[in-house]
Amino acid sequence: MTATITPLVMPKWGLEMREGTIAGWLVDEGTRLEVGTPVLDVETDKISNAVEAPDPGLLRRKVAQEGETLPVKALLGVLAEPEVSDAEIDAFVASYVVPATGEDEEEAGEAYAFADVDGLRVRYARRGPERGVPVLFLHGFGGDLGNWLFNIDALAEVAPVIALDLPGHGQSDARLPGASLADLAGFVARFLDQLDVERVHAVGHSMGGAIAAQLARDHAHRVESLAVFGSAGLGDEVNADYTRGFVEAESRRELKPVVELLFADPSLVSRALIDDLLKYKRLDGVTELLGSLHGALFEGGRQAATPLRDLQGKPLLVVWGAQDQVIPAEHAKNAPPHATVRVFDDAGHMVMMEKAGDVNTLLRSHIGA
Repeated sequence: MTATITPLVMPKWGLEMREGTIAGWLVDEGTRLEVGTPVLDVETDKISNAVEAPDPGLLRRKVAQEGETLPVKALLGVLAEPEVSDAEIDAFVASYVVPATGEDEEEAGEAYAFADVDGLRVRYARRGPERGVPVLFLHGFGGDLGNWLFNIDALAEVAPVIALDLPGHGQSDARLPGASLADLAGFVARFLDQLDVERVHAVGHSMGGAIAAQLARDHAHRVESLAVFGSAGLGDEVNADYTRGFVEAESRRELKPVVELLFADPSLVSRALIDDLLKYKRLDGVTELLGSLHGALFEGGRQAATPLRDLQGKPLLVVWGAQDQVIPAEHAKNAPPHATVRVFDDAGHMVMMEKAGDVNTLLRSHIGA
């Protein structure tokens, strides 16, 4: 019988990731790993995250070294049982070849598409199987579909996935169909019409959660279920230091402390992340657009509407980071009685990034996958 050796490789988080830098190992050689065990931290040009064990096994060899920058699918470590000899592991490591990236790049290019809806050009991504009810990801204020980089592919393994750059965000046109939740939810419904998608599992973060809830109210037949993360729409308060600060920041020095409010661990905010946000904010019309959206939805640190508070008739998952500095985690207590509620102690507003493995497990269960 051939000895089983399982490679631990550099994951591909999101549609644009090409490489990652080893920030440090979290376990020692000889550790027995379970599926989902955090094994090592990797920094990307967006954010750092823990690589989790995709299979159970014994960590026999650390191959990647701290500080090393490696491409997607590069060998990070080796899992094998004690009966596998060191010589066999040596031979496996020596013969390992990083798979060609050409096909991945082609897939990433194809995953981005654009749709014209009401005269607005919006970017979106589609992943996963063709059949089944799609999972629709809606990002928050000032974000884009890249906010779901740790979640899209994990859900695409079990269901069709659509992730949208909302109007005025990401690579979509810097114009709004209107600034109210009803305007934005109506636009999302017409976007789904353009894609010939009847029903979705709506998943929203922050402002995107409130838009998803409004979609479930105004277009109930389009929403199979709802999952929200650090969501607007469940309470009155919102941190104006974040919303107004994001609108007004014009330099790296001004923007960095604002963006750090998103995370329980501010060290997760990389220079590249700040640079990307500044590039977006300097596009013509974006500052004015964000100001209009802020004024309509979050003026004076108060939320204009709470569409989630008494929402009935839909399976509802509510997830929060207890250290959320943008929308208080206490708002989770306002969820309707039928909702499934989970609050993570060691996460902030970007809980879907900070607790990606747990969030993906929750989402898979929520949609019945």
